[in-house]
Amino acid sequence: MFHFPDGFLWGASTAAHQIEGNNVASDFWAIEHAEGSVLPERSGDACDSYHRWREDLALLRAAGLNSYRFSIEWSRIEPARGEISRAQLAHYRAMIDGCLEVGVAPIVTLHHFTSPQWFAAAGGWLAPDAVDTFARFVETACAVLDDVEWVCTFNEPNMLAMLTALLGGGSEPVELVAGALPPPDPTIGDALIEAHHRARGILRERTQARVGWTIANQNFQAEPGAEAVAEEWGWSREDRFIDAAADDDFIGVQAYTRVRIGREGALPIPPGAATTLTGWEYFPAAVGLAARHTARRLPDTPIMVTENGIATGDDEERIRYTAGALSSLADAIGDGVDVRGYLHWSLLDNYEWGSYGPTFGLVAVDRESFERRPKPSLSWLGQVARQNGFARDDAGRQADIK
Repeated sequence: MFHFPDGFLWGASTAAHQIEGNNVASDFWAIEHAEGSVLPERSGDACDSYHRWREDLALLRAAGLNSYRFSIEWSRIEPARGEISRAQLAHYRAMIDGCLEVGVAPIVTLHHFTSPQWFAAAGGWLAPDAVDTFARFVETACAVLDDVEWVCTFNEPNMLAMLTALLGGGSEPVELVAGALPPPDPTIGDALIEAHHRARGILRERTQARVGWTIANQNFQAEPGAEAVAEEWGWSREDRFIDAAADDDFIGVQAYTRVRIGREGALPIPPGAATTLTGWEYFPAAVGLAARHTARRLPDTPIMVTENGIATGDDEERIRYTAGALSSLADAIGDGVDVRGYLHWSLLDNYEWGSYGPTFGLVAVDRESFERRPKPSLSWLGQVARQNGFARDDAGRQADIK
């Protein structure tokens, strides 16, 4: 039996645009509904969690989990520049209070990929006043963050800078490489790093929260002779964003798979390797390796796993994957990596940025009735949380790769 450190946080994560429904003032809603949109599905009502968040929280708590990461939607709070909705601020404060009332730690993300349409129309993160504009939103959000211990400024800024460029909002043309994502737009990356540091200062001045941001960790693994190429890939796509968190109170690790790097760049998934509904390689060791990599770059910064999971329609496979992931994380903790919590992605099957097809959730959601149907994986993870540990066996273990 492996026992995690005392006070370890066990929970699940969500994002406002993916679960709330009808975030009609967001930039991503506009992308979804643009004429000729390449996205196969619209978010629509999503999981209707804007109205059903109490039910979602109750399922999480009843299972035995003690933390819930969710985001507050900037475009709801400030649907037009300078127009603040007090009702929407009260809504998110009610969610925070709801967590605290049942003994669940709220972990609040201020920006999870989406911005208001007016912000995007004014130039988005390339606008000269982008950082100042976001800083004013952070000041507004501080009004509802009393008693919140953990705040993430941005979710995956490296992915945000890449997606923005991919959707045509970058500072330079995007060159697509077969089998790999393009690097983040460097100018947007600079703006996000500056915005994060500004936000961190505001939050420390006005709240008692521990402040950090979360990084998409891609586990770039060099083939023999490709070490320099892998290092270059890692720097532009991940490491510069990790290093920017050097003075943070924590850093969020978000890992699902790996990317093998050869002398010419990213390599295809190995022949015969199992894959998930997203087409990623099935690789449970990803989260432990990502925690180790992050700790090597930031040895004095606590780590929280803010996302980890698998897109699958087979819940037994979800349990096997998660057991392997926790085993790899336990190995990292045993070797001295300071990990404070594990948050599964996701609590609900939700809108995965263009499609409802990839199901990551511990809870299924009926698209018409919005009925919640907890999966066996939810009770399994809840039992791990109640024990603050799990029995390590061959079925759950992934070979150690350090």
